[in-house]
Amino acid sequence: MNLTRIHHVAIIASDYARSKDFYTRVLGLRVVAEAYREARDSWKLDLALPDGTQIELFSFPSPPPRTSRPEACGLRHLAFEVADVAASAAELESHGVAVEPVRVDEYTGRRFTFFADPDDLPIELYEAGA
Repeated sequence: MNLTRIHHVAIIASDYARSKDFYTRVLGLRVVAEAYREARDSWKLDLALPDGTQIELFSFPSPPPRTSRPEACGLRHLAFEVADVAASAAELESHGVAVEPVRVDEYTGRRFTFFADPDDLPIELYEAGA
């Protein structure tokens, strides 16, 4: 097996319109495709980062809530690399998004912080290395 990169991460939203606004307007992800799947009563929105990595945003009728944050078994959080964590956190806060204080990774020395999407999915901003 020769895995080369992550292609996409799938997220199920409780309020599709609210999450679509968050991921496109607040986070600035580019819309690749959007489709309503009538048989499943479900929307699917493909979003892309500049490197081609994609987020698939889904809606489903009455999805169960996330078990806990963030230490439930399974995917712990979604992390995005940014050039400047403090500037990115300030931009999120300008959109009314609560952001945790910036911390420093004790092993890498890089700065990071967390915030949540509209469904309380933990998202990390991790500062790129030089």
